[in-house]
Amino acid sequence: MNVSALTPTVNCFFITAAMLCCQSVQAQHWSGWMGDQRDGVYRESGVVESIPESGLKVKWRTPIQGGYAGPAVADGRVFVFDYQLTDGEIANDPMGRNTVNGTERLLAIDETTGKEIWKHEYDCPYSISYAVGPRCTPTVDGKHVYILGSEGDLRCLKVDDGELVWERSFKKDFSAEVPLWGFSSHPLIVGDLLYTMVGGKGQGVVAFDKLTGKVKWKSLDGDAGYCPPSLYKVGDETQLIVFYPGAVAGLSLEDGAEKWSVPIEPKYGMSICRPMVEGNLMYVSSIGNKALLLKFNESQSQPEVVWQSSNPSKAIHCANSTPMLVDGIVYGSDCSKGSFMAVDVQTGERLWETFEPTRLGEKRKLSHGTAFLTRIGDTDRYFLMSELGDLLMGRLTKEKFESLGRFHVLEPTSEAFGRDVVWSYPAYANRTAYVRNDKEIVAVDLAADTSAKK
Repeated sequence: MNVSALTPTVNCFFITAAMLCCQSVQAQHWSGWMGDQRDGVYRESGVVESIPESGLKVKWRTPIQGGYAGPAVADGRVFVFDYQLTDGEIANDPMGRNTVNGTERLLAIDETTGKEIWKHEYDCPYSISYAVGPRCTPTVDGKHVYILGSEGDLRCLKVDDGELVWERSFKKDFSAEVPLWGFSSHPLIVGDLLYTMVGGKGQGVVAFDKLTGKVKWKSLDGDAGYCPPSLYKVGDETQLIVFYPGAVAGLSLEDGAEKWSVPIEPKYGMSICRPMVEGNLMYVSSIGNKALLLKFNESQSQPEVVWQSSNPSKAIHCANSTPMLVDGIVYGSDCSKGSFMAVDVQTGERLWETFEPTRLGEKRKLSHGTAFLTRIGDTDRYFLMSELGDLLMGRLTKEKFESLGRFHVLEPTSEAFGRDVVWSYPAYANRTAYVRNDKEIVAVDLAADTSAKK
C-alpha cells in the first residue's frame, strides 16, 4: 500500500502499522487488536445491512478456556489466547491480586471448521486482579504470531506449526513489576520492530527486534499501564504514541527519544484506551473523569491542549473499550455511567446517550458498562459487541443511536462488579464475526444473505 497516496491535507494524521509495513490490507484478515490497521474499522463488502429478528447463522462453536484476549484471523487460522486453570479459584477483587496456577495457551483454529490445528502452552502462575486469562490479542505478522501473557511472557511463534522462535520474560529479563490487572499492551509491529509497554525506570516502553527478541531501545520512566502503543504522523515524522499512567507522549520510532509529553493521570493508573485521532486532533480518554483533546500544529513541537476535563458530565471516560472518533464525534462507553454516548470532540459536550448496548433491564448494575465498537467501512453503521454477549448493529450519527438489530451470540461468563460480562473485542473477517468468552469461541456468519439462526 502506498502511504503517500493516503496523506490528507492536514498537518498530522494517523498511520497504521499495516501501512508502514507496506502490507496489503486483506478483508479476510484481522491480524491483531482492532484489525489489520488497528483502527477498529471492518473493511469488507457483502455483509448484512441489519440483523434480522430471526438472528444470524452460527458456523461453529469451539470450546476454549478463560481470557479477555480477542481473537486474530490470518491465513486460514483463528488465533485465540486463553488460560487453563489447574489450581486455585478465580475470585475477582477489583483491587486485590488473585493467586492461581495454570497454563497460558495459544490455539490455532481452522477458520472454516473451528477445529484445532495446533496448540502452544506453558506453565504460568497468576498473581493479578481478575486472573481469568490473557488480555492481549495475538499479533500476526507474516510467518510469525506474537503473544504477550498476563505475567509478561512475550513470545514469537511460527504461524504454520506453533514452534517457538524466541521468548522474553518481563519479570526475569527486565525485573518489571506486573501491573495489578496484568500486562495488557497488545504488541505493535512496525517494520522490523515490535513495540510494547514493559514498565520501570527507563523502560516504560521497549522496542524489540521482531525476529530475534533482542532489545533495540528502551524509553520513559513509568509504569506499564494497560494501553497499547500506536502511530501518528506529526509534520514529516511518524511518531510512536504511548499513553501511560503519567502522561500521553510522542516518541521517536528509531531510538525512543521523547518528542513531546502532556500530563494526564487516570485513576488507579488505568491508562487503557488508545488515544484516538482524526486530522490534527487527538482525543485521550480514561477512568476517573479524565479526558483531554490535543491539537497538533506543524510549527509547534508540543501539542496544544484544546480542553481538559475532570467533569463527570462532560466527555466520555472510557475504561476497557476504546472509543472511536469519526467526523468530529466521539462514540463510546462511559465507565462511570455505563451508558453508550456521543460527544462533540471540539467541546467535549455530550450529544446523546443510550443504555441499549450495555444494559437490558433497569436492575443491572453498570459500573464500567462496556460495548466494543467497530465501524463498518466508511459508513455510519457499526457493530457493537455488548458485555451481555449480544452482537448489535447500529447507525451512529451526531443526532442519535439507531438500532439495526441484535443477536445473542454467547453467554457472559466473567464476573465484574456483581454482574456477568463478556469483555473481549471480537475479530471480523471472511464475512464472519469471531467472538469468545471463557468457555467457547463462536463464528457468526455476517454474509448479506444470512437470515436464519442455527
